[in-house]
Amino acid sequence: MPSDTEKNDAAANPAAQRRDLHTLTHGELAELLASLGQPPFRAKQVEEWVWSKNARSFDEMTNLPKSLREALAERLTLGGAVEVARQVSSDGSRKYLLRFTDGVSVECVGMPSRSKLSVCVSTQAGCAMGCAFCATGAAGLSRSLTAAEIYEQVMHVRDDFNSRVTSVVMMGQGEPFMNYDATLAALRKLNDPDGAGIGARHLTVSTCGVIPQIMRFANEPEQFTLAISLHSAVQRTRNALMPGVRKYSLINLYNVMGEYVNKTGRRPTYEYALIGGVNDTDAELQALCDFCEGTLAHVNLIQLNEVEGSKFRPSTDLRAQDFVRRLAAVGVEATVRNSRGSDIDAACGQLRQRVIGRRSS
Repeated sequence: MPSDTEKNDAAANPAAQRRDLHTLTHGELAELLASLGQPPFRAKQVEEWVWSKNARSFDEMTNLPKSLREALAERLTLGGAVEVARQVSSDGSRKYLLRFTDGVSVECVGMPSRSKLSVCVSTQAGCAMGCAFCATGAAGLSRSLTAAEIYEQVMHVRDDFNSRVTSVVMMGQGEPFMNYDATLAALRKLNDPDGAGIGARHLTVSTCGVIPQIMRFANEPEQFTLAISLHSAVQRTRNALMPGVRKYSLINLYNVMGEYVNKTGRRPTYEYALIGGVNDTDAELQALCDFCEGTLAHVNLIQLNEVEGSKFRPSTDLRAQDFVRRLAAVGVEATVRNSRGSDIDAACGQLRQRVIGRRSS
């Protein structure tokens, strides 16, 4: 039974007793509406407001009777993230710090390009993987996000740009495969025509290489895209850079990626942040060529984005082109990623869940 303190807290905060509408299944919502004497079609109307129109209050649901809106508001909340800060890059990218109802905050990034809008979202608040070159893991993990909280980041960016989102990358804070069920549920809602309606191949999950979940992902029916944060094909170097996946050896990763390709027929991407003097040496380049040669893969080279207080520095542009040429010589396609938002700490590895200055535009 609840304690007197819990009862007092609930009385003082009635919203704490109400469930977030985003967490209801279709069946649960239909059952609630039926108990309120509503016809079956109301469920689809409500879900359209929640998932497609990103309604922030029940008052916005103008095709529902006022009495129903009031009844729903008495029983449910719409959750909702509050924008704490926003920064705008010189390249047009926007970084947002969003705070959820329990006070936990995450960062996400919107990246416009001509008629397209890509969104980078977080799947966890913080990260437990401890990658040495990444700002996110410095403070550790606060908690995993719900599917609705992941989805809501995309909708927040969509509404701020007033533009349809054409692709989503789960490359923000956190390790998506350490929050597998919520990540997959968010992907499916983003893919759903009654949700964001984004094509499966334009929804990408980036993992440090959590091997059991890679095979689980391979068996999902949707054609979502997979990216692996590799960063070195030398075991000792990778262990030092990515201690959180030390138990998943490179030989096992190589084997499971072969199984993934055989199972899905899809080309994975290997992400490789070039760090001067660490993973850009001739020996590291040869190891990367050996790891990728003869496989179906694309290598995405990333000039390391500088992180305050880090001992690591980016490799040179010339060295990046050396990697592209050598990989091409063994039949592996490689490109150098054009990092977006580095001037506002919004690029790969720079998200750190903090407010820097005030909201800017």
